[in-house]
Amino acid sequence: MGTGSGYQAALLSHLAGEVFSVERVAQLAQRARRILGELEVANVRVRVAGDTLGWPEEAPYDAVIVTAGAPRVPQELLEQLAAGGRMVIPVGSRDLQELVRVVKRPEGPVMANLGPCRFVPLMGAGAWSEETPY
Repeated sequence: MGTGSGYQAALLSHLAGEVFSVERVAQLAQRARRILGELEVANVRVRVAGDTLGWPEEAPYDAVIVTAGAPRVPQELLEQLAAGGRMVIPVGSRDLQELVRVVKRPEGPVMANLGPCRFVPLMGAGAWSEETPY
């Protein structure tokens, strides 16, 4: 999540059969699609995010990388993980987060802290709202 320029999606395209990338800013999504097309990256799909986190219509996913900080691990994203799926997400305040690895197990998600980090805030249902102050 967080397509931006498409750079990370292009890198991931070499590691995965198919990459689904979500971007909140329509102009960035459009630019990323253009750049990925120019690079002939055919296995990346880019979507402009709505109110829902992730891309539930294409779930389940074996892996999810979230490039924005959330106040907690969103249930909406956990539900999009396949059994045994992994997610890496920054979790904490809007100013400082801990990078968290989540593995979806039958008994529930298993989480491990990977270290402090700082990302822009994840916006949407299950994350920060536009009105939430820093």
